Amino acid sequence: MLTILGFAMIATFLVLIMMKKMSPIAALVLIPALFCVFVGKGAKLGDYVIDGVTSLAPTAAMLMFAIVYFGVMIDVGLFDPIVRGILKFCKADPMRIVVGTALLAGIVSLDGDGSTTFMITVSAMYPLYKRLKMSLVVMTGVAAMANGVMNTLPWGGPTARAATALKLDASDIFVPMIPALLVGLLFVFCLSYVLGVRERRRLGVLTLDEVLEEKVEEKETETVLVGAGGSGDKADLRKGVAGGAGSGTDADEQADDFQGLDPHRATLRPKLYWFNALLTVVLLTAMIMEWLPIPVLFLIGAALVLSVNFPHIPDQKARLAAHADNVLNVSGMVFAAAVFTGVLQGTGMVDHMAKWMVDVIPAGMGPHMALVTGILSLPLTYFMSNDGFYFGVLPVLAEAGAAHGVTPLEMARASLVGQPLHMSSPLVPAVYVLVGMARVEFGDHTRFVVKWAALTCLVILGAGMLFGII
Repeated sequence: MLTILGFAMIATFLVLIMMKKMSPIAALVLIPALFCVFVGKGAKLGDYVIDGVTSLAPTAAMLMFAIVYFGVMIDVGLFDPIVRGILKFCKADPMRIVVGTALLAGIVSLDGDGSTTFMITVSAMYPLYKRLKMSLVVMTGVAAMANGVMNTLPWGGPTARAATALKLDASDIFVPMIPALLVGLLFVFCLSYVLGVRERRRLGVLTLDEVLEEKVEEKETETVLVGAGGSGDKADLRKGVAGGAGSGTDADEQADDFQGLDPHRATLRPKLYWFNALLTVVLLTAMIMEWLPIPVLFLIGAALVLSVNFPHIPDQKARLAAHADNVLNVSGMVFAAAVFTGVLQGTGMVDHMAKWMVDVIPAGMGPHMALVTGILSLPLTYFMSNDGFYFGVLPVLAEAGAAHGVTPLEMARASLVGQPLHMSSPLVPAVYVLVGMARVEFGDHTRFVVKWAALTCLVILGAGMLFGII
């Protein structure tokens, strides 16, 4: 019964938010509360919620102060050169912008933190998407998938959990998986190209070569009409036209025009640029090296960056007020998700769902348990937290695989396959940072990304089997 109610609760939540019948915050709170009563444990709802809030409170604190930190860094101009650099690559071309989104998300994901990745990526790319009227769900989807692949880094979380659960060395799990993960990342870039081309066609935007071709044809027609001869060298015409169609100074002016960040805003602090850059590098290094807990690092960082860049208290209050909307939306979503996870785990639904999934595996699939684990990692890491999957489900699957000669290393590697889809799970706090800052409805993001993220997972699984890793 708990298994059925668990799946019913998750399905109800997803259907209601995708059909926009309820807001995510309301659905995360009311639906689990209702199902808790159905289970017959309504009297313990308070305990479950407090347990959930307690477990997610550090995450909420980290997000609150991280949003303030990176919001202030955007205000003072730290990311302006990044935006300009990406834009000069993108040249206001939707295809290049989408590929640039995947590239930026992949690079920033090296710090191992999804929230940081999404804050930087959205901050840099959002103005471009808005200026060109591009689909924002393409941005959130591509960023989530790129981060999902990179989330398998040993310091990203899943690999460390798998190593801990099965008592293995994280490097033994991750290093052999690198070729398959690179294939997955390459697939995300290829998918970004396809989605970008689709956006370009939808918006009717011409590439620079197409603009040059049109201008050459116009020049030829003009030459014929004035009687200057219609047999001129088309290459010469093209070279002459290119001088005024986007190469050189004009291209730079076009990039500046589309940068989306006001170069004259009052909050810029050009004299403090290198201080802010160094502070950010030190902060990210401290995160990777785990010198202090991440919430503490961002709390100190936010206080420091506010004090140095805006020494006057009224200016500090103005910056906090400017980012209060994002802080409230994201932190509120995290605490609401605490209700969902608290009820799911407290009532035992997660345990029963995991046991049912293991029990339904046919006995004949025993020798192929690594493949089964890879496939199961898609729905299981989407419907439950990484902790629940890696510490609750993976050991059971690994034990079943060991009985048929499948090594724990293979099982651990296969368990990483579902991470591109996991990063868009409603139980991942970072995804609310992504959709919140991008001003995208969670349901719209889910409808768009699930199919592409699942396909990315299967590509990684296929590559792992092809290379003999899984």
